[in-house]
Amino acid sequence: METPLLIPANAPEEHINPVAALSSSWQLQTSPEICMKRLLCAGHNKIFQISRCWREGERGTRHLSEFTMLEWYRAGCDYQTLMTDCEELLQYVAATCQPERRTFMRQSVQINPHAPWHRLTVQDAFSEYSQADVWECLRKGIYEEVLTAEVEPALAGFDVPVILMDYPAELAALARTKPGNPLLAERFELYVGGLELANGFSELNDPHEQRRRFEEANRERSTAGQKILPLPEPFLSTLASMPDSAGIALGVDRLVMVTAGVDTIDEIVAFSPEDL
Repeated sequence: METPLLIPANAPEEHINPVAALSSSWQLQTSPEICMKRLLCAGHNKIFQISRCWREGERGTRHLSEFTMLEWYRAGCDYQTLMTDCEELLQYVAATCQPERRTFMRQSVQINPHAPWHRLTVQDAFSEYSQADVWECLRKGIYEEVLTAEVEPALAGFDVPVILMDYPAELAALARTKPGNPLLAERFELYVGGLELANGFSELNDPHEQRRRFEEANRERSTAGQKILPLPEPFLSTLASMPDSAGIALGVDRLVMVTAGVDTIDEIVAFSPEDL
C-alpha cells in the first residue's frame, strides 16, 4: 500500500509531536497507521508499507525527525502473531545481510535472532531491573526516566532479541486491552541490544473508546503546555468496521543500524539534518 504523507490529522498522542506542513493546516504523518487502518476497515486483510515519517523535536544518536518506517497489519490475529512475524523477519535479515555470522551487532554485543527470544512483561522488567513498581513510576511521572536509565540498559545485555510486552493500558493509546485485565494492553516492543526496533499491538476497534483516549491525550497535551491536535474524524467514523486485527511499526533506519553494527543513526543515512 501507499498512502498520503500529508494528512489533516495524525493520531493524537501525549509524547509525539507532528510536523506542520508549510503553508497548510495539515500535518506530515508521524506514522501511516491512520490511513492503513482505514484500509483494514475497507476489507484489506494483509497490508504493509515502507514510508517516510516525521516527528518534531526528535534528534539524538537513535532519533531523526525524518525517518523511514515499515508498518504492516493483519486482520484476524493479535499481537502474538506479530511477534512471530518479527522473529521470522529478523532471522531472514540477519541470514541474508550477514550470511557468515547470521547475527546482529550492537555496541560490541553479538545478538543471535535464531536462538530462542527472551520475552518479559513491562511489570516484570521494572521489578527485576529497576526494583521499581511500574504503576508507582507512572503515578510519579518517572516512567520514561526509569525505562531509559535502568530497564533499557539491562536489555542491552541480552545476546538474543527481547520482547517487552503487556504494557499498562495508559501507555497504549491505540491498543486493545487484555481480556479480563483492562489495566494492561496487548502491546509489545522489540529490542535488539537494548535498541527499540518496533512497536506492535492488537488493534483497538471500539470508536467510542478510541475517541475517549484521543481526547484524554489532548487533555494531557494541554496540561503539559503542548498544542491540542485535531482528531482524525474519518478514521473514527470507520473504526467500528475494523475486524480483530494487529499492526506494527518497525524503524527501518534502526534495523539497518544493528545489521551494519554501528552505534548511531547518523552512520547509516546519506545526510543528517546538520549536513543540510
